[in-house]
Amino acid sequence: MKTMWAPWRMEYILNDKEKGCIFCKALSEQDNLTLYKGKVTMVVMNKFPYINGHLLVASIKHLSTLDQLSKGEMGDLLETVEQSVGILKKVMNPDGFNVGLNLGKVAGAGVEEHLHFHIVPRWFGDTNALTVFAEVRVIPEHLLDTYNNLKPYFDNIDLTS
Repeated sequence: MKTMWAPWRMEYILNDKEKGCIFCKALSEQDNLTLYKGKVTMVVMNKFPYINGHLLVASIKHLSTLDQLSKGEMGDLLETVEQSVGILKKVMNPDGFNVGLNLGKVAGAGVEEHLHFHIVPRWFGDTNALTVFAEVRVIPEHLLDTYNNLKPYFDNIDLTS
């Protein structure tokens, strides 16, 4: 049997879970993993990612369902998803993506009260199967290194609305 060590996961396992909405906190805090804050949307790195570059694209508004968005807000949200995917392609060169929206706790929403898309870059041969089989994730790059690589591109994001 092989052993894979992932000691950084202990912070998540042992610490008290954050109280309050992580997205609302990200809007008000200076020192966090927020890559982009626009008028309608924001992009935040997942603090406990499935793999490097796992981003969360959320509405600025604290809402939980798609029907609470105006058509313009929905367009802005999807445009931010599109631009985020483009930045990840340019910076990280993944082979593909999982892009998803979990609506409700039963559907897997960890933060069900604040609508957000997950963007998960994928590479051929990546190690995400370990999560399923061994409850282990392998993240080959430090979270802050990924942030520093992505942040300059999000500083130049251009949305039409």
